[in-house]
Amino acid sequence: MRKLIPKLYGIYFNILVLFSKRKAARKVFNVFCTIRKGKILPSQKNFIDPVKDKVHSFGEHKIQSYQWQGTKETILLLHGWESNTHRWFKLIEKLQKAGFTIVAFDAPAHGYSSGKYLHIPLYAEILEHMIQYYRPKHLVGHSVGGMSIMYHQYHHPNSDIEKIVTIASPSEFHEIITNYQQLLGFNNKVKELLDDYIFNKFGFRIRELSTSTFAKTNTKKGLLFHDRLDQIAPYHASEKVHAAWKGSQLVSTEGLTHSMHQNKVNEQIINFLES
Repeated sequence: MRKLIPKLYGIYFNILVLFSKRKAARKVFNVFCTIRKGKILPSQKNFIDPVKDKVHSFGEHKIQSYQWQGTKETILLLHGWESNTHRWFKLIEKLQKAGFTIVAFDAPAHGYSSGKYLHIPLYAEILEHMIQYYRPKHLVGHSVGGMSIMYHQYHHPNSDIEKIVTIASPSEFHEIITNYQQLLGFNNKVKELLDDYIFNKFGFRIRELSTSTFAKTNTKKGLLFHDRLDQIAPYHASEKVHAAWKGSQLVSTEGLTHSMHQNKVNEQIINFLES
């Protein structure tokens, strides 16, 4: 059934495009952006609930933020796709010991935040709101969280952010969309209409959403982590970003998977932020 359902979506889109191009494009985009898991689990509440800070109103969204007070500068954390703030619990423990103030938030449709969909421009817009509210000095993002940071920094190059950490983050949006097309099996006509829909909605083409392109003008200090065996976000994504980002370091691992919760990763993050 897990393999069949995506293919049924693809067949539906291929038929729908014959009758309504606009509706087909909107549907294929909405399915792509739909979040199916990532809410706070009962086992996560003891860690998360005591540090709830504020529910931020952002358009139609209610965004839950969290804060751990420290004596040093503020670090802002961005989780990945279908995750939530709890994913940072091991890093947060080390950041607290190091004395940092820590802020995190659940992206739309994740954790305690409202919504059904998430996409990079929305994540970046909420990031900008959080930066203005909490004034962090450093940003740390996992997977799509890291990609959203790079998109944000490209559009806000003069922000006061000093250091950026990305962990297992994708780079090229066109690769993600190609994988999406292959998973569902919709035809190139649908893909072209999706490209037009994204352009009309956001002002960029699928191939123009590229972290490696954004990195070329990034003047902040960066630390990139990526596992060579990552099955979710390809390792070459961080290689490409690192090659374009003059102020970056790339830490390559093997066998740590996509999540990269390990102590040796978190310790290197602390060392980078303290240096």
